[in-house]
Amino acid sequence: MLYEGDLPHYALPTDLESVYGRLGFAERALYSNFVTSLDGVVTLGSTPSAGSVISGRNRWDRFLMGLLRACADVVLLGAGTLRATPGHHWTPEHIFPDMAASFADLRSALGRKPQPRLVLLTASGQIAVSHPAVVGGATIITTHTGAAALEGRLPDSCDVIEVGKTGPVDLQKAVEELRTRGNEVILTEGGPHVTGELIARSLLDEAFITVSPVVAGRDEEPRLGMVAGAELLPARGVWSRLLSARRQGDFLFLRYGLRPG
Repeated sequence: MLYEGDLPHYALPTDLESVYGRLGFAERALYSNFVTSLDGVVTLGSTPSAGSVISGRNRWDRFLMGLLRACADVVLLGAGTLRATPGHHWTPEHIFPDMAASFADLRSALGRKPQPRLVLLTASGQIAVSHPAVVGGATIITTHTGAAALEGRLPDSCDVIEVGKTGPVDLQKAVEELRTRGNEVILTEGGPHVTGELIARSLLDEAFITVSPVVAGRDEEPRLGMVAGAELLPARGVWSRLLSARRQGDFLFLRYGLRPG
């Protein structure tokens, strides 16, 4: 560990704490998780599983993904992330099976359900209903128009929350609806557009950023940074606070707070 501020911490199982150190969240928290290249790239155009490519499937980055999922009531993402990751399950043990039992122990100790609920954002209702993560159970947050497009298509394991009639999904209302259903600790693994709106609307509390030592480069295909669809500087840059910094080999694991301290 390079640095850590005075933060909440859970009673982690010993093997989890021996890898990461202390970790915990306020009773109500919404946090993101990204792996970025040294030059700030988090997406690779049409390449599926860009995070795995950027991290080189780094073991400790995958461990942190599992740990952050294990802490959350729900994992929130957009339909685009779902499409780009066929076959994935947004569960702790899927990304890091070696610690499956300890992840389960942590969730039990926190009073969480056995698995974080997958929550999908879609304005149109056009999602891959045969995706195994959807079949396994998901909450779809959409508009009235999107809900109509989904009618009769979803597995029984899914439910739908409507926010608004048409147009983009209102993330403020989406988060409020999740909270009214008892989901106080929310992890977003949504892409740069979801993250951009969450930050622009002051909804994101914390950001976990793994800095991979790889240089990705940019040329013809679109390669985004952590935020897209929102321009903050120079008018209203969001200044964050470093909450913790850890190192494993050539990788840095950073945690930032986006709320005033």
